[in-house]
Amino acid sequence: MGRKLLYLFLLLFFSAQSQIEQGPLFSEAIQRNIKKYTKNSQRAYVEQDFERAEFLFDSLINNVVNGSYLDNFKVRKLSGKKIDLNKFDKPIFLMTYASWCTPGVGEIPALNEVAEKYYQNIDFVILFWDSKENVRKATRGYSSKINIIYVDEKENKHDRIVEIMKHSLGFPTSFFIDDSKRIVDVRRGVLHPYNEKYEISFELNYNSFLNGISLLKNLGVEEKAHFASKQNP
Repeated sequence: MGRKLLYLFLLLFFSAQSQIEQGPLFSEAIQRNIKKYTKNSQRAYVEQDFERAEFLFDSLINNVVNGSYLDNFKVRKLSGKKIDLNKFDKPIFLMTYASWCTPGVGEIPALNEVAEKYYQNIDFVILFWDSKENVRKATRGYSSKINIIYVDEKENKHDRIVEIMKHSLGFPTSFFIDDSKRIVDVRRGVLHPYNEKYEISFELNYNSFLNGISLLKNLGVEEKAHFASKQNP
């Protein structure tokens, strides 16, 4: 009996030590700061001070989010099967999305090309906050090298992590996460004007994705400096 108690104590002790060494979870870090950020950010947008709004977002990411660890929670594959988000064991490019977000004309082709090149070393994951039916319709253009998962919030009404993950930073938002689940950087999606040319949209998105994953993989100098120019297929 005494040995069992000692074993349990040591297990709890080392688990606590591991979490201390690991750093805060994303949900914990963001929850301590999100109210102040949201208030100041909304004021900046009302005043049309977009430079201030961008500064606030960058400050939140650099001083609060980066270095925190991605929470694990249940998600669904398109088959409907539930899996843990921690199932992905490579460095992760994670983009959060919703079916009512309209991607730029070159966004999906650009991401497909990057994923085709680097899927063996990086898990490319698109997380939709939506129903299965809407997700199926919205993801027909993605490469098979990209993992499509979704969370239907109607199934997770009381899940604090899901609520924080969905509502804190908006979407589309890209998370760049190393293989220990530490968040290296977070970036908003590329803004695109209506009727933007395919070549411009592709180039902007391609280089944005490539720049982000270069934080996760030591890409060559030539690849980092590459500026793609593609013809609309």
